[in-house]
Amino acid sequence: MRSFCLSSKCVSDIVPLKVDLRSSVARIDIAEVARRSGVPASTLRFYEEKGLIASIGRQGLRRVFDSGVLERLALIALGRASGFSLDEIARLFAPNGKLDIDRQMLLAKADDLDGTIRRLCAMRDGLRHAALCSAPSHMECPTFRRILRAAECGVIGERKKTTPRQKQS
Repeated sequence: MRSFCLSSKCVSDIVPLKVDLRSSVARIDIAEVARRSGVPASTLRFYEEKGLIASIGRQGLRRVFDSGVLERLALIALGRASGFSLDEIARLFAPNGKLDIDRQMLLAKADDLDGTIRRLCAMRDGLRHAALCSAPSHMECPTFRRILRAAECGVIGERKKTTPRQKQS
């Protein structure tokens, strides 16, 4: 090691700095990504298989990701929380991996959420009414009977699947 002088002080102990010149981004192994994102490693591998994230290599047997994967995982989590499927989320990214949000798809999802909110509010209001109803029996309550008919028709809850009737000869 060589000594050199800065101002009036001599420096003889130089700490070597290891720098990976191949990449300017931080490399994070899969365990650290899982720890920092809260996403299990098995899910990370599944997301990689689906093309939602991409590793940049391996460190031994472990996948290694660039630090941008954490932001991408946050976008995936936001999409999932908004009700998007993984296939729909994948379409939010351009082939180069950059975010390319289809605004029409966002508007359509917002409309879907509006419908879900209306149905959930109706169900909430119906439950509150049923809990507080003063009728001797729920079956005697006109409001409860109306809710029951709505459920029977498929307006509340899952729509009934109808199968076409076959003509008999």
